[in-house]
Amino acid sequence: MDLGLGLDVGGTRCRWALADSRGQVLQEGSTGSFNGQQVHTEEGRHHIAQQLGAVRQAVDKVMAQAGRAHTLQAWAGVTGYDGQAGEGLQAHLAQCLGLQPGHLRLYNDVELAHRVSLARAGGYLVYAGTGCIATYLDEQDRLHRVGGRGETLGDDGSGYWIGCQALKAIWRAEDESPGYTRDSQLAQALFQAVGGSAWEDTRRFMHLASRGDVGRLALAVAAVADRDAVAQRLLQQAGQELARLARLLMAQHGQRAVWLAGGAFELHPLLPSSLAACLPTQTVVNRLTIAAHRGAAARAAGAAAIDPSQLS
Repeated sequence: MDLGLGLDVGGTRCRWALADSRGQVLQEGSTGSFNGQQVHTEEGRHHIAQQLGAVRQAVDKVMAQAGRAHTLQAWAGVTGYDGQAGEGLQAHLAQCLGLQPGHLRLYNDVELAHRVSLARAGGYLVYAGTGCIATYLDEQDRLHRVGGRGETLGDDGSGYWIGCQALKAIWRAEDESPGYTRDSQLAQALFQAVGGSAWEDTRRFMHLASRGDVGRLALAVAAVADRDAVAQRLLQQAGQELARLARLLMAQHGQRAVWLAGGAFELHPLLPSSLAACLPTQTVVNRLTIAAHRGAAARAAGAAAIDPSQLS
């Protein structure tokens, strides 16, 4: 009997699960994040090994209890993996986890989420977390993507984008009207998150913060959105930017259902509602609630794909 290990390595953390061939999750947890580009440096490879240390311990324990009659297969989705030097990353991950490289399927994190949750030609996935991207898996099993260009060249509508735009908005308003931030609920929420109300505090935060740290500022924006017009506008704009990604795929591959996944859609109802309002009339929009690490573990173990129409 095969056991399956699923790894979903996003911008803020690595979620993992072990499952049996029935799809039943035996164990799961989370650890710190890493990205596919870190395999190119010794320091990066060491970081990856550190983050996967706890996963390896859990895997070894379960496999020891399962006995020799069980084998382990793995599916992994890693943010920042673009297919370049894929063998190197695959080999390093396998080594860290005690696997043969041939027992590990490697994707980027969004392709993994798509493959474990949607059938071929089953619709468009718009994923928005720290970053954002939209994907489509065609009938020939080819993945098409738009967006996902990173915080410098894109990711408009993502948590990182929301955090940056929020800080930009309050400091722009402060320049135009000194004293603005004292009376802005959005500014006060952001200042609490960055650790101070002075410009030096924001500057220090942006110099030292990770992508995930900046992305988590979106939580502060959402927390005051019902009382702050600027926060409301930012969440609406984020939804509009994400709708653009879905429309681009529709222009290339036709009208299909749109599935929403990622933590950004859990921030506030304004974001998914503004997205839906920017799509063609009668477009079916669904929330994808599957946990990719669990679905990957089940698929790695040989369990059937999950039908997203059965998800709540």
